[in-house]
Amino acid sequence: MKAHAQQAKRGWKVPNKDGPPQRQMPTIKPGDAGIWVTCHKNQERKCIGEVRDLLSEYIGKIVSADDTAAGSIDDIGPGADDIESEIKQEVSDIRTPTTAAPFDALYLDVQCVVFFRTAELVDPVTLVRKIMEDAAAEPTRKRTRCTQRLVPSTLIGHASEEGLDKVAREVLAPHFHAENQVAKKFAIRPTIRNHNTLKRDGIIKKVATMVGDAHSVDLTDYDALILIDVFKNVIGMSVVGREYERLKRFNLQEIFEPSQQKLAQQPTRHQKPSSSEEAAKTVESQTANGVSNDTTKANNEEADK
Repeated sequence: MKAHAQQAKRGWKVPNKDGPPQRQMPTIKPGDAGIWVTCHKNQERKCIGEVRDLLSEYIGKIVSADDTAAGSIDDIGPGADDIESEIKQEVSDIRTPTTAAPFDALYLDVQCVVFFRTAELVDPVTLVRKIMEDAAAEPTRKRTRCTQRLVPSTLIGHASEEGLDKVAREVLAPHFHAENQVAKKFAIRPTIRNHNTLKRDGIIKKVATMVGDAHSVDLTDYDALILIDVFKNVIGMSVVGREYERLKRFNLQEIFEPSQQKLAQQPTRHQKPSSSEEAAKTVESQTANGVSNDTTKANNEEADK
């Protein structure tokens, strides 16, 4: 009885097998697009807060007003000239939100990784590139502390041979199989987490074959880099350019922290030299004077002779 009272006081809930089903956490599904985010261990929640603030700021910059307007026009549909249809449409708009959230965060049951699913109008590669370009342009303005890499995925599919084939065909086409396509140098970098079916070498061989013989492999001086992320039963893919290396492989921490270290090492205008610097100057001065005195003494002795 006492234990039951304590349980009620603490607000614990006992599962009821006859009750309504518990709400399931959202998961990554085939057809999704988004951004894989790595962070420090046990800092996933803080990382989500940091990246949520970044995406809230930047999504509005990359989604054009024309795209937004086009989406709202499509929602109107036929029959808008009819008064009764207009009334029904207004009621429907009130009951149902006209626009979905541009992104949502998904917790994964793996340490140091979270996923942000993006809406259809948002291109994850463009979004990440813009964030990284601005960070590199102003590295002293540290926007994040726990967040590390941002890895875009243009399309998510099943982590299987068939799923890999489907995702690769759609993602690779505009970069390697366009009309009047220019030959490119490319590289492939897979990352596999909590998955045992698809192997790294098999993924690389499959994707390289699908890119085609018109293009050549170059692991360092590439024109296009194919990023592949496999997690459990899903696989994501995107294609980025040469900026990937210049932008520290899309690692925010690598952009922010080196600049902070360099600033800490540079003395300010009114900063006094350290004791070690003063000692070094003293040694140099004494050494120079010693050489000068020895030279003078030798010259005098030579003159006396």
